[in-house]
Amino acid sequence: MPVDETAIVTWANMVTVGRVLASPFLFLMIPSDGLGSWSAFVVWVVLCVSDGFDGYLARRHGLTRSGAFLDPLADKILVLGAMFTLVQREVLWIVPVVIIAAREIIVSLYRVFVGSKGVSMPASRLAKVKTVSQQFAVGFAIMPATVNDVTWTFTVCLWLAVGLTIASGLQYAWQGLRRTRMTA
Repeated sequence: MPVDETAIVTWANMVTVGRVLASPFLFLMIPSDGLGSWSAFVVWVVLCVSDGFDGYLARRHGLTRSGAFLDPLADKILVLGAMFTLVQREVLWIVPVVIIAAREIIVSLYRVFVGSKGVSMPASRLAKVKTVSQQFAVGFAIMPATVNDVTWTFTVCLWLAVGLTIASGLQYAWQGLRRTRMTA
């Protein structure tokens, strides 16, 4: 049975909220010595896979406006929280993380603005690829095998994520300009 697009309590949204509530526990699991943790890595993978699972549930039962807002917000909380934890642990450099955070904040504020006008702005395909690249960067930065011996993996993934983050931000800006021109 399809879900009403204005519904708030859905299976997909419950998985999304679960991801948000589990995030602080993950941040605490990231070791302060910056050496990585297999348990944190496993929790990270589970939280990332659950992102795909809530998307599957949403497509199967029906997309909602609340889900279109909550899912990207949960991604941002999870990814940025982990990235800033890794900056604090001196694993990641702050500059690429700040670039990613700035774009995420700007797009989130834009989502709230257009959402207040009744417009749903689901994640674009490029934004989904961007999120996966960010997830890989964090995953490699907390996995002991790569954070200790193959640091180039998370460094390359992080800078790839920065490029995709900027590109998807420009894509949203372009779409916003087109919408503005169409309504003017």
